[in-house]
Amino acid sequence: MIYSLIIIHIMESESKMAPSNEQKLDQIHLQRIEQIKRAALKVFARRGIVGTKMSMIAAEAGISQGLSYRYFKSKEELFITLIQEAIEEANSAFEHVRELPGTPKEQIRTLTQNMLDESNKYSFLLIQNASVSDEVPAKAKQIIEHFSAKDSIGQLIPLFIKGQQLGEFCEGAPYKLLYCYFSVISGLMLQEKQIDEKNWCSDVDILMKILTK
Repeated sequence: MIYSLIIIHIMESESKMAPSNEQKLDQIHLQRIEQIKRAALKVFARRGIVGTKMSMIAAEAGISQGLSYRYFKSKEELFITLIQEAIEEANSAFEHVRELPGTPKEQIRTLTQNMLDESNKYSFLLIQNASVSDEVPAKAKQIIEHFSAKDSIGQLIPLFIKGQQLGEFCEGAPYKLLYCYFSVISGLMLQEKQIDEKNWCSDVDILMKILTK
């Protein structure tokens, strides 16, 4: 009797510890969505929405085209989802830059490094491509309109002024200098696909010379 109770207790404990089939399916579902989004982000950033087909996204993700449609009805739906997430990430990056360790110069350098990093650059590139394209879905355009580059740069102005006071940055109008700086970065991102996708992440110090003395 006691042995039977022990066995029942062990079985109940294992049942509580082991994920159910439903939980496993949910996990697989979420993993598949992320897999498709990562692939789509890369393809959209390189080719734009016009030059992208769901078959290309499926190929990049390593799945069948039919399977991709089980998770997203169209490339437009997928594009809108990615734009929303990219905008949120960009806003967060600029908003929290002053929480990064180091001096103002080091903080902006880290922000730049993060923007150009392989894991982030496609999000920023997607925004850049979508901002200058007339072919993106109307809903995506609405999302982009709420993202103001001026406001994002504006969040860095107090930090930049502090850096000027510390002698880290060159003299001049903070907004104009920062606008010029991030315009160069955006231009480099857009040009990457034409120069064998050179990774500018390793050349951040060269870029920083635009701002520093």
